[in-house]
Amino acid sequence: MVRPLLYGLILLAVVAAGGSYGYRWVQDRFDAPGPLDAPVIVDLPSGTGLAAVAKRLGEVGATDDPTVFQIAVRLSDQGRALKAGEYEIPARASGRAIMAMLVEGRTIVHRVTVPEGLTSTEIVAIVAASAVLQGTPPPAPPEGTLLPETYHVARGDERAAVIARMAADFEAALARLWAARAPDLPLASPAEAVVLASIVEKETGVAAERAKVAGVFYNRLARGMPLQSDPTVVYALTGGKAPLGRALTRDDLGFDSPYNTYQASGLPPGPIANPGVASLEAVLHPEATDALYFVADGSGGHAFAMTLAEHNRNVAKWRKIRDQQAAE
Repeated sequence: MVRPLLYGLILLAVVAAGGSYGYRWVQDRFDAPGPLDAPVIVDLPSGTGLAAVAKRLGEVGATDDPTVFQIAVRLSDQGRALKAGEYEIPARASGRAIMAMLVEGRTIVHRVTVPEGLTSTEIVAIVAASAVLQGTPPPAPPEGTLLPETYHVARGDERAAVIARMAADFEAALARLWAARAPDLPLASPAEAVVLASIVEKETGVAAERAKVAGVFYNRLARGMPLQSDPTVVYALTGGKAPLGRALTRDDLGFDSPYNTYQASGLPPGPIANPGVASLEAVLHPEATDALYFVADGSGGHAFAMTLAEHNRNVAKWRKIRDQQAAE
């Protein structure tokens, strides 16, 4: 059996001696359909040289002659252009097609999805749990600094770099949305918009309601009324480190914290979660409404009211629905 190194030297000699014929023979092999019957995934770590790439492609069956692949890539002057990463090699892919994939860096795209309304601790936990990322994630950054989104990542990306992307994307989105905000909003800064957007985010998951919920909160702020938002109480109790895991009690509403908007007037001192673009837009373009109150209506949305009497009737309806659901 001819050793790979000896075979390579012999093949190089054949190419050199054969001139254009030898060159054409290698190119024909390089352009021929590959041996794969089905796609295969191959991971090429950073620092993998051409010889190691060719060997790995042979190991997974993507080429039946790693030496030809190596020589043809050198002849194409692309030996230093191959990029590391995780690749899915298609069935019957030729050596030239594989080379093009590696030169262009067409790696497998993975997704890390961050839902709206999570705390920074919860987002960092999602990044830490991703099996395709590497490295230690940073400590949880302040609330309201990471953009909820689906992020495309490659295997081996650094967790800290992904968190940094989320922060940069949030900063860019906030700057863009703040610049296009409605006039005469009672907000002193983009930071205040983030605080209110985080409350709107936690109050409703119904897209059509967000701007109206924002309008209700603006009405309450204008009248000096406390926001009385249950999610702020939950954040006051947990610090955003973990779900509360139970319903709020009357005693909870009296919990002493600047985040408890049943006790403290105005906006809390900081965001209670990381709002998405839609909630930021709702706060920066609120719906004009006379409503001062809202409560769950049992369908996933809310019933809005202009007066306390009307609100109390809506609350009674919600409690009846809640009790019926609990009894089922």
